[in-house]
Amino acid sequence: MKVVTINVNGIVNAAQRGFLQWLEHQDVDVVCVQDTRAKEYQLPEAFLEVPGYNAFFFDADEDDYAGTAIYSRTMPKAIIRGFGNPTYDLQGGFIQADFDNVSVASVWVPPAYYLEDVDAKLEYLEALQQHLKRTRRKRRDFIFAGSYQIAHRSVDLGNWERHQRDPGFLPEERAWMDQAVGPIGFVDAFRLTNKQDRQHTFWPFDEAQANGSRLDYQLITPNLADFVVEATILREPRMSPHCPVLVEYDMDL
Repeated sequence: MKVVTINVNGIVNAAQRGFLQWLEHQDVDVVCVQDTRAKEYQLPEAFLEVPGYNAFFFDADEDDYAGTAIYSRTMPKAIIRGFGNPTYDLQGGFIQADFDNVSVASVWVPPAYYLEDVDAKLEYLEALQQHLKRTRRKRRDFIFAGSYQIAHRSVDLGNWERHQRDPGFLPEERAWMDQAVGPIGFVDAFRLTNKQDRQHTFWPFDEAQANGSRLDYQLITPNLADFVVEATILREPRMSPHCPVLVEYDMDL
């Protein structure tokens, strides 16, 4: 089973850079998309009926903002939109597909571009953390693939010494990830097989990779750790400031 996560930074913009053609030719089982910035009913048929895939969307209440989607080759047993928080689910930041052996979710976390945005981001993360805790009590395996907007460790951020006071690498944000892959019990699937530095998933189009950061993750329940075969960042084609993250699991849906 191969799972990809990608923050498209606007699915229409990504399509202009070749997203739909790229998707159609991927040999993957599930593609988790974040930051669609479009209502499903507004999208042309080409976005909804990609050959070989079943498409599911969860739109934000606000126009041109956030939103998530899942493209799956196998028809899910169920689709869940939202993580049960009426306030934050209005942002369309969580959609989950349940299959026979595993549930796969596309997760979006609001970015904080400025320090004044950090409190709102941390409140969202707190609500999401409560859902992660509830999930761990279930007798089921999960892959929460998405754009968490946090560079967890210094190895995940270029020029990290200069960014210790910047959103995305603040101590309280990194502490959230410490909890997710610590006491709460999730595993960073990418780091199980890829220990290298400068494994960045995000950098602006006008910057070199050295100034990038790893903001996109697949957090998995511990039972899945032994099934992770390989984790790769797909750097070409550039469809968004975020690069797709591919994780291969030695299991079927």
